[in-house]
Amino acid sequence: MQPVQTNKLQNFLRILLGTFMVTAAFGHITFQRLEFQAQVPNWVPFSKNLIVILSGIVELVLGLGMIFWKRERIRIGIALAVFYILVFPGNIAQYTNGINAFGLTSNKARLIRLFFQPVLIFGALWSTGALKYFFYRKQV
Repeated sequence: MQPVQTNKLQNFLRILLGTFMVTAAFGHITFQRLEFQAQVPNWVPFSKNLIVILSGIVELVLGLGMIFWKRERIRIGIALAVFYILVFPGNIAQYTNGINAFGLTSNKARLIRLFFQPVLIFGALWSTGALKYFFYRKQV
């Protein structure tokens, strides 16, 4: 994958998303583990604790990649967007089951969060140049 030039705003958002992911990873592994476990849908066939720990490790790797691995930022951005898609069922489960976590204590707040997920997906793709890469790749 050939690198795509990104601007200062994209770089700022990429680093911000990376920092957010590293922070969330520490929450998964330490002080917010129970809140994250509450989001794991009951249909997931593995231990909720295992899912939270593994997703925290993935978040740490993706977050550090977003911040430091500039050469692979397009792949990292795509991987982060896919990760956001994969964790979306947890957000849906929190909403449909009325689970209070992360300060989301009303159905309205939990519903609004659902609409924020596409923003994160777009941000991961845009900030890393992945959207531009996909657009120009199709023109060649």
